[in-house]
Amino acid sequence: MPQPPTAQLDAIFAALADPTRRAILSMLLEDDMAVTDVAEPFDVSLAAISKHLSVLERAGLIVQEKRGRLKWCKLEPAALKTPSVWIQGFGQYEPINLDDFERFLAAEIKGMSTDAAQDDLGT
Repeated sequence: MPQPPTAQLDAIFAALADPTRRAILSMLLEDDMAVTDVAEPFDVSLAAISKHLSVLERAGLIVQEKRGRLKWCKLEPAALKTPSVWIQGFGQYEPINLDDFERFLAAEIKGMSTDAAQDDLGT
């Protein structure tokens, strides 16, 4: 039987449970981004995005650093190794492929965009 989840696993899975945070991770797959650029595509306040970024940072999924006057976010893909190993312990799942994870995140974002467009159209 696999070991019970640690605080780190709990933080990672909690961070991944939110669609906005998954979308942010997908965006950061492309490159490091300033916090203001991360916030741009979302219809929420900069403060709300900052809270999402804090959750991702506490989970170890991103690092935030000050560069000049701007705060930048950088993806830490190695942080996904721990939950991947934990999931593999169940023996039912294949190792997590980060390319597959990226495609999953892209599909989630596309689905969110489609849902938002339908909401805008009143459907």
